[in-house]
Amino acid sequence: MLILGSHVSLKGNDMFLGSVKEALSYKANTMMVYTGAPQNTIRKPIDTMLIKEAHALMKESNIDINHVVVHAPYIINLANPDPVKRAFAVEFLTKEVIRTSQMGINQMVLHPGSAVGLDRVEAVNWIAEGLNEIIENTKELKVKIALETMAGKGNEVGRTFEEIRDIISKVIDKSRVSVCFDTCHVHDSGYDIINDFENTLKKFDEIIGINYISVVHVNDSKNEQGARKDRHENIGFGYIGYDALMHIIYHEAFKNIPKILETPYVEDNPPYKLEIQMIKDKNFDPKLKDNLIK
Repeated sequence: MLILGSHVSLKGNDMFLGSVKEALSYKANTMMVYTGAPQNTIRKPIDTMLIKEAHALMKESNIDINHVVVHAPYIINLANPDPVKRAFAVEFLTKEVIRTSQMGINQMVLHPGSAVGLDRVEAVNWIAEGLNEIIENTKELKVKIALETMAGKGNEVGRTFEEIRDIISKVIDKSRVSVCFDTCHVHDSGYDIINDFENTLKKFDEIIGINYISVVHVNDSKNEQGARKDRHENIGFGYIGYDALMHIIYHEAFKNIPKILETPYVEDNPPYKLEIQMIKDKNFDPKLKDNLIK
């Protein structure tokens, strides 16, 4: 079974229940949510999120909660050189892991951080140190923190497989960390996933271990390989292309892993229902964008 969904919103009176309804409207069987706005740390009380109702609808609709993913907010940086800000990042992410667990979800995707002070080795150490604190703070929980492969925009840490490996190597409880493989980011950071995906995956396995991949973000890219810009494009309309992405989506290594679309809206219209159908049909629709703005 293809495990495929998209980012969905968490807002309005329906909260988490609304997220499930949105995923179902796209004919998805998984989804990725934020526990609140990704641009800030404001969070609503957990008892207002309609978690029981969301779980009931997922069970009724054959969405496996074990395939659902939370994404941590973008603004949290475990590599900030300011120790006060790093301490806040640890405190907030600890709360996010707890909220993720309270939602019944077992993995949270995290952008590793940015080397603000330009010392990437030091940044790796700080990220690992922060992860160890978060894991220790939540040691009774089972939530995995999935470090996302990054495009290399600015001073992002995690643009190479080696940097992700170096972070994981310093985490004490490795059962609590995994990797989110983002197709746009890996492409933008310089790996050839178009013509040589098998070798790229082999490199990943040799450097980190393919068993660490627990979620895949499926995005095309507006940029050429190695551009290090991180600009997502709709499936088949970017530089990676439909055929290469289909090879990745249906790859045997990712068979039991949730695949999450984070492609851009087209004139304020979500593309996910049409993209999911196009992927299931295994037939590229060059008019997909036009159909979204009719």
